[in-house]
Amino acid sequence: MIAPGAVHLPGWLSAGRQRELVAACRAWARGPVPLRHTVLPGGGVMSVSTVCVGWHWLPYRYSRTADDANGARVAAFPGWLVELGRTALEAAYGRGGQLHEYTGGREYTPDTALINFYDGAARMGMHQDKEERSGAPVVSLSIGDSCVFRFGGTRTRGRPYTDVELASGDLFVFGGPSRFAYHGVPKVYPGTADPAVGMSGGRLNITLRETGLPG
Repeated sequence: MIAPGAVHLPGWLSAGRQRELVAACRAWARGPVPLRHTVLPGGGVMSVSTVCVGWHWLPYRYSRTADDANGARVAAFPGWLVELGRTALEAAYGRGGQLHEYTGGREYTPDTALINFYDGAARMGMHQDKEERSGAPVVSLSIGDSCVFRFGGTRTRGRPYTDVELASGDLFVFGGPSRFAYHGVPKVYPGTADPAVGMSGGRLNITLRETGLPG
C-alpha cells in the first residue's frame, strides 16, 4: 500500500488482457470522437493525447458529447469494462471492509474511462481527479512504456509525495482517504514497452471512474 486507500499491484494484467485493451483503445481512438490533445482554459495544450468512453472529460466537467472536439456523442461504456473495474477493486481491497467502506457499500459501477496516450515526451502535471460527484475509487491501468507515477497528498501539489514506477500490466487504485490525492506523471521511459502486449512504444493509461452523474 502506497498510502491509506492507495494500492499498487504490479503485473496485474496478463499480456493477453493487455493486448485486448490495446485493441479496444485503438478502436475508441478512431471515433466517434478521435484521440486529441486537450486544450486547457488558459490556452495551454496537454502533451498527452486523450479519448474518453461513457462520458467525455473536458476541463473541468463531463459531457455526453465532445463539446471541445467534433461534438459527437462518445462511445458507450461497455459492460465488460465495468466488470474489469469491479475485479480490480476486489484485487486491491479484498471483498470486505475496505471495499465496502470506500464504495459506500454499493457495487462499484464505473461509467467513464479516460484513456491517455503518452509518447516519450508527454507528461502529466500534479492534479486531483475531482470533477466526479462520486467519491468511489479510481482504477488506473498501465500498458506499454514504464513511467514515474508521482502520488502525493490531498492538500498540496508539492511534497511530500511518493514516486512509484508503473510498468506495463500494473494496476493502481486510489480511494478512501487517498481518493482526492494529487498525482501526476513527470517521466516516461521510452523503449521499455514489450511488443508482446501490442504496443511498439508509448504508454497507455486507462482510468475508470464513477462520475455520479444521472443517466
